[in-house]
Amino acid sequence: MSDVALSAGPALAVPTTQRAPDDAAQLLHRGLGVWSVVLMVVAAAAPLGALAGLLPVILATSGGVGAPLFFLIAAVILTLFAVGFTAMSRYVPNAGAFYSYIQAGLGRHLGSGAAALALGSYMVLLIGVNAFLGVAASGALDTLVGVSVPWWSLAIASVVIAGLLGYRDIELSTKVLGLLLVAEVLVIVVVVIVIAAKGGADGLSAEPVSLSQLGVGTPSLGLMFAIFGFIGFEATAVFRHEARDPDRTIPRATYIAVIFIGLFYALASWAIIVGVGTGGAVASATEDPANFTIDVGRVFLSPEVRDLMQVLVVTSVFGVVLAFHNVVTRYQFVLARKDLLPRSLGEVSRAHNAPSKSSLVTSVVALIATLFVWLIGLDPIAETYTWLSGAATLGLIALMLLTSVAVVSFFRRRPDGPGQWQAVIAPVLAFIGLFVILALVIANFELLVGGNRNAVVIGGIIIAAFLAGLAGAEYLRRSHPDRYARLQDV
Repeated sequence: MSDVALSAGPALAVPTTQRAPDDAAQLLHRGLGVWSVVLMVVAAAAPLGALAGLLPVILATSGGVGAPLFFLIAAVILTLFAVGFTAMSRYVPNAGAFYSYIQAGLGRHLGSGAAALALGSYMVLLIGVNAFLGVAASGALDTLVGVSVPWWSLAIASVVIAGLLGYRDIELSTKVLGLLLVAEVLVIVVVVIVIAAKGGADGLSAEPVSLSQLGVGTPSLGLMFAIFGFIGFEATAVFRHEARDPDRTIPRATYIAVIFIGLFYALASWAIIVGVGTGGAVASATEDPANFTIDVGRVFLSPEVRDLMQVLVVTSVFGVVLAFHNVVTRYQFVLARKDLLPRSLGEVSRAHNAPSKSSLVTSVVALIATLFVWLIGLDPIAETYTWLSGAATLGLIALMLLTSVAVVSFFRRRPDGPGQWQAVIAPVLAFIGLFVILALVIANFELLVGGNRNAVVIGGIIIAAFLAGLAGAEYLRRSHPDRYARLQDV
């Protein structure tokens, strides 16, 4: 729909958010370039948050110092996945990402199941990460200014702020995320340079990137947690409707995001391990995981840098909350346009050129969930964050696996498709790598979610979400065949 059409006389009588779902995507702001999309997904990976929270977990659970190697292996697997993923984005111009691609390649029922699983996985990840933020912010206030504030009040504040930003034009979110991301990346770069210049604790070492680390401890656990550090990179396709030139922007942003995350994590984790000392890194990460990374700033720079890093961990995690708020909002928007959710979620605010009503619903759900967690007394880290991030990891890896199959299936029916590398070879190699990782996640699911009972319950919820999507598609097929037929529209 052109700008002239939007400014024509009759259009002025249309309420601010009232627009047929099929036309709504035309109203979304379409100014995002490659780097704006990259900012959204790299912020979702939370570089400093991952190095502070995830790196010690990788060291402690794997029993070795091979975290940089694990990040590189994960980057290779996900780059292979990105080959088919981005190739398909040119043929399926829908912002539903996993849902759209699985539906195009494997049919309406599996696509609808994937839609429910994706929405559920991103939503529980948003809730879990927001609880983590509440604890991190509370700890920072207590340490730095001696003020004790309950975690849940800060988590609620986070939901409100993310909701206000998500309600408005997407470019406001990218500017906020850009400022937060630049700050945390700069401090990590400074720490890396200083450690390298001073030679670390015991001298520079290539041991953390040596293939010999694959034979130390339990490397499968290290690789499993390394993959978690990349969760969210695939969300580039979710912003398709708001990209300036989606056929070029989305593929470039996806490759840049996954390669940057992999190389940055590998380099930074190598420096931090060398800074602590390869001989004592595992023991240090096991004994004091909360301070493992940020204490390096104090040792090699100053106590003030450590304090700055503690603050930036909080802003880094808020970047994750904001990024996943926007992802959930846009999934709901696309699914509403396909009649899989109430149509009102597919409306676009003409004041903000954003799916503002969907954003509001995301905020309300996150707020209610946060209050529920607090009222029933769940631990925000050991239970809420750990369980929900474990569930999301299982769901999203399963979706990537299905997407790899969908790419091959889709291009088998398209003689005008890309070459064998994009259509078959890379997706098959990605499938093999992702299948191994999914098997590792399932085998160690109890570790991820805190026990056998939790594994059964949370695994059951993940399966139930997928089955609910299947049931929704079957209901449309039987009761509303016209709406069911529209599911296949791209």
